[in-house]
Amino acid sequence: MRIEEDIKLGFKDVLIRPKRSLLKSRSQVELSRNFIFKYAKYSWSGIPIIASNMDTIGTFNMARVLSSFNLLTAINKYYSIKEWYIFIKKTSHKILNNIIVSTGISHDDFMKIKKIFSLSKDLNYLCIDVANGYSEHFVSFVNKVRDHFPDKIICAGNVVTGEMVEELILSGADIVKVGIGPGSVCTTRIKTGIGYPQLSAIIECADAAHGLKGQIISDGGCSVTGDIAKAFGGGSDFVMLGGMLAGHYECNGKIITTNNGKKFMLFYGMSSESAMNIHVGGVASYRSVEGKTVKLPFKGSVENTIYDILGGLRSTCTYVGAGNLKELTKRTTFIRVNEQENLVFDNKKDF
Repeated sequence: MRIEEDIKLGFKDVLIRPKRSLLKSRSQVELSRNFIFKYAKYSWSGIPIIASNMDTIGTFNMARVLSSFNLLTAINKYYSIKEWYIFIKKTSHKILNNIIVSTGISHDDFMKIKKIFSLSKDLNYLCIDVANGYSEHFVSFVNKVRDHFPDKIICAGNVVTGEMVEELILSGADIVKVGIGPGSVCTTRIKTGIGYPQLSAIIECADAAHGLKGQIISDGGCSVTGDIAKAFGGGSDFVMLGGMLAGHYECNGKIITTNNGKKFMLFYGMSSESAMNIHVGGVASYRSVEGKTVKLPFKGSVENTIYDILGGLRSTCTYVGAGNLKELTKRTTFIRVNEQENLVFDNKKDF
């Protein structure tokens, strides 16, 4: 047993200090970035926000809307080959170029992604997604996928420490997904005691990744646009969103209408009882539930939420004098928030 006494920070523990700016308007801020990847023979330009590959969020309908903003969508791994075939046949090159194919790490998963990628040359991204990215089997699978898909952009995760980011990049990942337990419907930290405050995880993992010419995705913990700005400010190259994109037309969640006509949509974690009942026939005897199901007010089209998010990011950049998203990290100075301020934030969140 050992104790690390360094302070680790989450999003609510800091604010970004404003700085002098030459920008006259939010409209001057450029949010698109161009990425060149360590292994893949492909570059991508766009706004580096990703819809999560949760089954209610990472949908084909979500991809169609987000692609119009030049954002990415990680499609959930539960679509069948037939559904993929129909979707690809009816979908433009631009949308397919902004899609990430998701997979688990079983033999069946590997065979499935081989079939999916054979359907179109416009699919360039692959996300190898597990809750615990620290297993040797996972690392071996990343190696195997890199050998078979030398020209694809491979994301792998989730982890929260610099040494594991380095191992995954050296094993063939272009991008590493960072985050264990910060999601709004994830209860891993409660059930297992495992986790890492998300902002500190981003800062440490970004440093490790960038030293090897890799990138990271901050996955989880963003509940407001300011959290997304803090993730980018801390050095994350991409930010993945789940809960902030939940409750929209483009999601696959079940809609509930109350007696007074109000609409809600169910949103649940992928280790929740709801998800396991749908996809694996229930909770196995050897595991516990590490997610919850919540009822969110129905929000209509996700388009309105995206406009709000992008507007908030542009505003952040004007406050610190960053002309583009890439500059935000260099222009960011975090200040610790005292306990009284934290209490105010928590109280406001309840309203």
